[in-house]
Amino acid sequence: MPAAPHAADVPRAPAMTPPVVVVALSLLLGIQPITTDLYLPALPALTEDFGAQVAQAQLTLTTLLLAFGASQLVWGPLSDRFGRRPVLLAGLAAYVLASVGCALAPSMPLLVVWRTLQGAAMGAAVMTARAVVRDLYEPAIGARAMSRGLTGLGVIACLCAPLGGVLADWLGWRYALSALAVFGAVTLAFMLLRFEETIPRTNPQALQARTLASTWIRIVRNPSFIAWSALSTASYAGLFTFLASSSFVFIGVLGFTRSEYGLVMFATAFVYILGTFLCRRLLPRFGLKRTVALAAGLTLAGGTLAGALALAGVHRGWAILGPFALFMLAHGVHQPCGQSGAVGPFPQAAGAASALNGFIMMLAAFGMGSWLGRHLDGTVFALTNGLWFWSACIAAVAWTLVQRHGEPHRS
Repeated sequence: MPAAPHAADVPRAPAMTPPVVVVALSLLLGIQPITTDLYLPALPALTEDFGAQVAQAQLTLTTLLLAFGASQLVWGPLSDRFGRRPVLLAGLAAYVLASVGCALAPSMPLLVVWRTLQGAAMGAAVMTARAVVRDLYEPAIGARAMSRGLTGLGVIACLCAPLGGVLADWLGWRYALSALAVFGAVTLAFMLLRFEETIPRTNPQALQARTLASTWIRIVRNPSFIAWSALSTASYAGLFTFLASSSFVFIGVLGFTRSEYGLVMFATAFVYILGTFLCRRLLPRFGLKRTVALAAGLTLAGGTLAGALALAGVHRGWAILGPFALFMLAHGVHQPCGQSGAVGPFPQAAGAASALNGFIMMLAAFGMGSWLGRHLDGTVFALTNGLWFWSACIAAVAWTLVQRHGEPHRS
């Protein structure tokens, strides 16, 4: 991993050294792929075990993400009012309890309920990570800091699907879900011991209705927020298209084993790590806007190639994985730039801006998950067409909105 930011970059949190900040960001951001990716190899098995339909199984992912996005609208203002640390610890404790409930769920409806609660609790962790970056760094430095944290996320994501495949194959899907509780408990222990408050000053008025309304309006009217949120949302929606459909396509359509599918997910996460390194190389040379414009070319090439090969009748693993590698390489650029850029204009309302950015991303994922539940028909087309669509959206946003409004001016 590249060297952590120099201590001069984090003058407001002297009790947390730069390596601690990087580890904290990695764990908090990594809780999302742990929650979404690790159980994917077990998804077909638990669907069969409960005698459920594919659309019902999709609810274990889509309702989690909807709760994850919506909960951030609550966690964000709470953290602006009371501080990042208490909100984070409460959310992580709830996450551990919900994870235990998931592992013990006796039916698909109850599993959906526990996964929804798990998503709501997860919102505290990811929202805090994004807000902490704005608490500690100016926008230009924040993209590089977020990239370091997302490199850690990539390392965690590399391990998720292979571990999930092994646990599902050897022990069963309940053990794959139990691993989430273990990760949550480890993260909670680390934050209890090492995480210090990062917000410079809490806002006593953050939860007042008038303050909340004016804050939300100020955020959504900011052109820079709109541009960067559109980029991060489209990029995540493309990734989610793959996450929500790939286990059914690779295992059910292409005949991969669960362990082989775990290796597929490992490979995509590894390419994503390379993308975060690429991001840190490009930013000092080209700046935020030109960096994402260059990466958008890779995105569009990958999505178009995946869609065209599928339409040409080439339904093979390599015909999806090769193009998707281009998408993931660019995703490692778009996410740190998009997430830090969206929060950058709001140093006094980083929690609220982080929450709204996260909510928009998850709302798009929920909509895409609902669409996939109706269009996964035993072919590869739901995956490839969805990936092609979002790739075109990413390129359009990166080449228009970001170029016009991407300067992270404060609001």
